[in-house]
Amino acid sequence: MKGSIRVSAKTLDDAITEALIQLGVTSDRLEYEVIEKGSAGFLGIGAKQAVIEAWRKEEKKEEILKEAEPVVEEKPEKKEEKAEERKPEKEKPARYDKKKKEKKDSAKPAKEKAEKKSPETEEEVPEKEKQVLAKVEDQTIQAVEQFIKDTLKAMDMEVEITTSIDEDGALCVDMKGEHMGILIGKRGQTLDSLQYLANRVANKHQDGYVRVKLDTENYRERREETLNHLAKNIAHKVKRNRRPVILEPMNPYERRIIHSALQSDPYVTTHSEGEEPYRKVVVTLKR
Repeated sequence: MKGSIRVSAKTLDDAITEALIQLGVTSDRLEYEVIEKGSAGFLGIGAKQAVIEAWRKEEKKEEILKEAEPVVEEKPEKKEEKAEERKPEKEKPARYDKKKKEKKDSAKPAKEKAEKKSPETEEEVPEKEKQVLAKVEDQTIQAVEQFIKDTLKAMDMEVEITTSIDEDGALCVDMKGEHMGILIGKRGQTLDSLQYLANRVANKHQDGYVRVKLDTENYRERREETLNHLAKNIAHKVKRNRRPVILEPMNPYERRIIHSALQSDPYVTTHSEGEEPYRKVVVTLKR
């Protein structure tokens, strides 16, 4: 089979998971043939690894728009070892102001509660997204619709536009037409760029902050489902290999999806590293 890989592991499930990660696909798009089922042997003697031949399922025309999962890479062990060797900070002198300490202690539970409430760090939430959204005015909707129509017309694309206001007060624009894969771009980069420009146009036409969300072919929901599936596959690999895994650079919205997907996992934790637009999510084993 063209493009196939051969994977071996202790169990058949481990071999399938490894194939999913190497090929960068979700389980519904993986096909494989069992070469060797593997066996545990007797008291570890004569144990055989499971071996499979795996390949990507051929895409149908209507599935071409579906995006591939992000590439992942294992984080070098040396960095993890340095973190373990890091010495604890020296304790501060015993002299302190009793009133200040009581005030600090009373504020501490509230702070911890706030931190647990959100799966992502403050840096994952852009300042504008923290603002209270203004009511979207009719002139703003018309300006955004006209901007999108003019832009797509310049791209020789005929698209039907539908606008609505979601429960958060954001202006949602759904686009329908042919060749929407061009509009989405690689992992949604073209759609994200057009959304950024639409937000700039909207916020020039009224006071207060307005958020615009663009979507087509239900791409946003499908992308979120793909990222949730990826997060669980990566968590499984981290638990098995006990080594951190770094995902490819993502925008703040996609990083929050990964953080949320693994927030309740008792064995792994997530954080982000790097600067925009190359900021990445790192999945590590909890100590």
